[in-house]
Amino acid sequence: MTLSAFDGLGWLLVCLLPFVLVQRWLHRELQTILLILTHRPALVVGLFSLIFLPGVLVHETSHWLMARLLRVKTGRFSIIPKVIRNGKIQLGFVETAQVDVVRDALIGVAPLISGGRLIAWLGIHPLGMLPLWGDLTHWDWSQLWLGISNLPNQPDFWLWFYLVFVISSMMLPSASDRHAWLPVIVTIGALIVLALIAGAGAWMIDNLMPWLNNGLRAVAIVFAISLGFHLLLVIPLWGVRKLLCRITGYRVR
Repeated sequence: MTLSAFDGLGWLLVCLLPFVLVQRWLHRELQTILLILTHRPALVVGLFSLIFLPGVLVHETSHWLMARLLRVKTGRFSIIPKVIRNGKIQLGFVETAQVDVVRDALIGVAPLISGGRLIAWLGIHPLGMLPLWGDLTHWDWSQLWLGISNLPNQPDFWLWFYLVFVISSMMLPSASDRHAWLPVIVTIGALIVLALIAGAGAWMIDNLMPWLNNGLRAVAIVFAISLGFHLLLVIPLWGVRKLLCRITGYRVR
């Protein structure tokens, strides 16, 4: 098998890591702009949550649906924002009963699964972005830029742009969502090591790796779409924030 048959993980890292950084950068810029304009932190929380409401609804509903699917009892469900420790904003939550780590991990990853599927559908069908992935992986920058510049010509482009933006911005699991992941990851890693020791390495490469690589490529496409939409917004927001700071003389820490 060629090296390209194992490129899914590389593309995932190339798209995921910048997306996480840009998403946090964009949230800071937007919150800073709202604070400069309103001077009221409570209003900033309300406006910020209103902008991302569809994404928050998808995130919390995904937790709830996965819990119900796995027969886990659920409690309160909220999409009302509030400020928690260290000034962080909690945009919503779903209470679930304490269960085994496997079901806990699945409930935690649910927003990434459902959000990713929605973004993939919106990006591929209403927006027609799948050819851009081919241009990116073949480093065809001129064709890639041409495809991006033609995106606003798609019907209802700004509606789909907004939905992709807010859903992707809210799909990453929070720290509380990820707390059960480590035991599951360690267990899977241990099983892979045992399989390799038992001599199943060649079989895994021939039968499991192509499936895994295609899955990682699909996830990378989701994060590439998300990263692109965030980059289109974060730079103008950064410019607006710099301009407002210069005009008002305010500096937000």
